[in-house]
Formats: sequence, C-alpha cells, structure tokens
Amino acid sequence: MRKPVRLSFIRPMEPELVEPPPMGDGWSHEVKFDGYRTQVIKDTGGIRLFTKSGVDWTVKYKPIAKEAEGLTAESFIIEGEMIVLNDKGLSDFHSLRLAITRRPRDLYLVAFDLLHLNGHDLRDMPLQDRREVLQALIPAGGHIQFSEALPGTGDAVYHLACEANLEGIVSKRLDSVYRSRSTMNWRKIKCYVEKDMDIIGVQREPGKPAMVLMADQGRYMGGAFVTFKADKRQALWDRVQGKVGAPPPTGLKKQKAEWLKPGLVGRVRFLKGEETLRHASLKNFREDD
Repeated sequence: MRKPVRLSFIRPMEPELVEPPPMGDGWSHEVKFDGYRTQVIKDTGGIRLFTKSGVDWTVKYKPIAKEAEGLTAESFIIEGEMIVLNDKGLSDFHSLRLAITRRPRDLYLVAFDLLHLNGHDLRDMPLQDRREVLQALIPAGGHIQFSEALPGTGDAVYHLACEANLEGIVSKRLDSVYRSRSTMNWRKIKCYVEKDMDIIGVQREPGKPAMVLMADQGRYMGGAFVTFKADKRQALWDRVQGKVGAPPPTGLKKQKAEWLKPGLVGRVRFLKGEETLRHASLKNFREDD
C-alpha cells in the first residue's frame, strides 16, 4: 500500500533576463505571461496554491483550486502563471489584482512545468519530458491551460511576440533539469516599448553615463541613458540649462540631480511590463507645446 504523500512548496527556478534570445535547436520558447507565478500542490491534504514566495493563496484562487481537484492524479506539483485576460485576449497585469479580489472566476492558470506526480519527484527529468507529462494531465477548454511552446527560432518567436504586443518570451533549454535558483538554462527576453514622458531632472556626474530622470503623469519612473551623438547631446543640454532650478520633487531630495522646470518632453525606449524604467534610453526630446 502506497504511503500518503504530503508535499511541500518548492522554491522556484527563475529565468535570467537577457537579450537577444538564444539561438539553436535545443530551446523551447513560450509566451511570457504578465501575471503572478503560482505553484499548485495536490496531496493528501487536498489542493493548495502558493505565490512565488511560498505564501498560501488558495482562498484567493478558489475557482482554480476547484478545477485543479478534477485533474486525474493522486498528487502533483504544477507550476504556472496566474493571469487575467483583457478584451484583446492578452494577459493584463494591471487588472489582475482587481480580478483576484472581485471576480476570481475570470482567472486563468497557464501551467508550464510539472515538478512532482503521483509520488515521483520529476525535477531530475529533462524539461521536454516533464512538459509532455504535464500536457497529458491538463484537459483542453478549462481555466487551467497548458503553456504551448511557440514554433520557430528564438529570434523569430521574439519578433512575433513583440509585434503581437506581448510582454516577451521565456526560452528554456529542452534538456534542463529543475533547480530552485536563477539560471541561464531559462532565459526571459522582454519586448521594448516607446513612450513620451516628462523630463524632470538630469544626472551628469564625471565618469558616469549621463541620464535624464523621467515622470509619467506626475509619477516618477526612473532614469534613461542619454546616448546621443555630440551635436544632439549638446542641443539637449542647451534646453536643459534653460530649465534648471526647480525644487526636488517630493521623495526625491536624496537623488544627485539637477531638477528642471516643466516643459521638456522625452521619447523613452524601455522594457515592457516593468513598474519603473528599466534598460531605458532617451530616443528624442522636444519642448512641450
């Protein structure tokens, strides 16, 4: 008689942020969904769902927990991303918190890995084999869905993902085993977006790259590198000089910066799906009409 299985939360394996996507045949490429990393455990105690840091959110995810009970296995640990979709069918991070509290029936779990099944630890199996078993476990048409690999080379998949306004892709070595740490065997490649924002300050320190400090509708977003050639860079500093002298914005007094009066707008390129500017560069600037 098989002993009852009691399973514990497993600290996640996490992809490194890189660019460009990896090349070659030994990789699987999936959509990078914009949601909350989630681990689903079924054992003798029933269904439990955990956040990325191991907090039990089963109560918040009741509809998904109920659906997970119906999966035909005695025990498992499934990893996925909890998402909600917008009217274009894309994962919408900004609506996710509201969906969790007010309409959890709209949540989807996109499952991408299987760490344990029916008393067997699968973490030493290659990713490709783990995902084949996972795909067979998940029926079509529900709110728990299998994260399909996208056909094509890494650069082609990445290009199509950005064209479709997705956040990016996650590329994983097909032969990778599962280890609870950040690893280059899994890589996330995010898409870039461009947006006009207010230039509210500049940082120019000897020996360091020059940066402009940006705000979007009054919210401080962070810095963007200035990579212009000499003549365009000088034109920017000339505009900046006429606006130096504003008081530091609330909460930013410790920043070593020259603060600017309103009226200078910058076009910024930055990673999509981040709360603040990341890997950002200034593409252009103008006086605000």
